[in-house]
Amino acid sequence: MKSFEFKNPTKIIFGEGEIKKLSDNIPAGSHVLLAYGGGSIKKNSVYDQVIEACKNFKITEFSGIEPNPHFETLMKAVEIIRDEKIDFILAVGGGSVIDGCKFLSAAAFYDGDEWDLVAKGLSRKQERVLPFGTVLTLPATGSEMNSGAVVTKAATQEKRTFGGPQYFPVFSICDPTVIKSLPKRQIANGVVDAFTHTLEQYLTYKHDALLQDRIAEGILQTLIEIGPKVMEDPSDYKAASNFMWSATMALNGILRLGVPTDWATHMIAHELTALHGIDHARTLAIIAPNLYRKLFDNKKEKLVQYGKRVWGLSGESDIEIAEKAIEMTVTFFQSLGIDTKLSDYTDDYKDTAQTVSDRFTERKWLGLGETQKVGPDLAKEIVEMSI
Repeated sequence: MKSFEFKNPTKIIFGEGEIKKLSDNIPAGSHVLLAYGGGSIKKNSVYDQVIEACKNFKITEFSGIEPNPHFETLMKAVEIIRDEKIDFILAVGGGSVIDGCKFLSAAAFYDGDEWDLVAKGLSRKQERVLPFGTVLTLPATGSEMNSGAVVTKAATQEKRTFGGPQYFPVFSICDPTVIKSLPKRQIANGVVDAFTHTLEQYLTYKHDALLQDRIAEGILQTLIEIGPKVMEDPSDYKAASNFMWSATMALNGILRLGVPTDWATHMIAHELTALHGIDHARTLAIIAPNLYRKLFDNKKEKLVQYGKRVWGLSGESDIEIAEKAIEMTVTFFQSLGIDTKLSDYTDDYKDTAQTVSDRFTERKWLGLGETQKVGPDLAKEIVEMSI
């Protein structure tokens, strides 16, 4: 097992009706920026619960944070934070809203071009940030218990990651009953997102961190078991609570400890979202299977382990098991209503593979993945296979 350091300071408040505990966890006397997305929280009682719980705080609202939050939109909130002297941010939403609020936390006190925090990685050098908490409404990204985020600059169609240890939420309230109001499309996206987050930290190469593998396999098996159930009946509290906690556990830092990780699937998939506006989870489902096929020799041992332990596969050869494991993954995604080809989402894909390759070159992403083999040329080939 590789050496590691680990600290996750986020307080998780989990369970039905726990939104009422907001008043106990936001610092007394705070001027709170209540940030959310398109307004769905006003249709499912979450907004009312938040307002009631925060009645003793001064609240300024900011709505309209998009899926894959736009830098341009977020900068409007930064102006409000500075003008109104906001001293606490409350993100109420899914991963995009929470990611957006991580950017607000970074940008609030930054004196310079705020996009540099993302594009140049300057966020890691930030010392003074604005504290924030979250009320999770869509399990998927794990952003409620990690310190990373993704922001899109709409003007240039760039979707970039950023983060640092100072961007952990102070707390996150996770009430599984919010799932019952979600469209099935969003539930399916959440299951696939959490599943792929786990695979990025698991499907690499053999190592000796046995516990991390077993935890990852447990998350994968849980999602396979409860994914169809929560799709069929989002009000099933057992399924919903296990779904929500699996998504959090998939990306709160536990799985990556002491092990090699990949993330090349994500970096390619981010480009498809930026270029074509396809849901993040669906771009992962498009790219992941073909990345595994392209890097089959490197990942074969773990694919076999994945096939045997997670899917219960057997076969005449390890190659057969590994290949079938990839196919089972595709079948699982499709069973949730997730299409797995780029051409299922857009007809405008002619130049996509070359554009992705060019962006890899521009950003000097010459060797991504656990064995640093995914560069511009291989990324192009993977996208071409995925059309």
